[in-house]
Amino acid sequence: MPSQIPALLLPLACLPDIEFFCLLCHAPKVVFEIHETYPKQTCRNRYRIASANGPLTLSIPVIKPMGNHTTTNAVRIDFSENRLRNHWRAIESAYNKSPFFLYYRDDFEKIFLNPQELLIDFNQRILNLCLKALKLKPEFSLSDSFRKNPADMADLRNSIMPKHPENHASGILKFEPYTQVFSDRQEFIPNLSIIDLLFNLGPEAGDYLKRHVPEMNPA
Repeated sequence: MPSQIPALLLPLACLPDIEFFCLLCHAPKVVFEIHETYPKQTCRNRYRIASANGPLTLSIPVIKPMGNHTTTNAVRIDFSENRLRNHWRAIESAYNKSPFFLYYRDDFEKIFLNPQELLIDFNQRILNLCLKALKLKPEFSLSDSFRKNPADMADLRNSIMPKHPENHASGILKFEPYTQVFSDRQEFIPNLSIIDLLFNLGPEAGDYLKRHVPEMNPA
């Protein structure tokens, strides 16, 4: 039998994947870690979408003011290469023919084309927009200090990995296939960024998450 979802300690991810939102949807409480030493090549600045050529991982370039000792809450977005505008163009190219892209487009475009300086601010704005679109109101907060070995919640800070989406943070979670933009030429790609679900299912996306209850691995 699946164990009850405990309180969770999660990374503050960028355009998180569907599993991330399943966890957020079913957990009684979530704390997002922002006082850790910033780890590179993680969901904090990476996400995956479905392109015409298959899964595409996009990475937001960042600046770490204190080098390798920079904490997540101090990481800044690097605007030197105008990468966020290129990200938006990639999203637009991938999803402009999806059923609900036009419905959500303006709100997402504003965030990408007018981002705030800190990565955590960008990620929070995206998260809040997605939760509003999904009509979800989970209980969550930002960490006020670094917790090395939390005893009162499941620590999944290093378990959400866009580069290895097959390594689920929560046991084995089977995702129901839904129609994606390129379903006529590609097999179903599970666990992409939440925008894939939103742009393809629209108002039904929240119900999709509620049907997918993670099974937490026993400690």
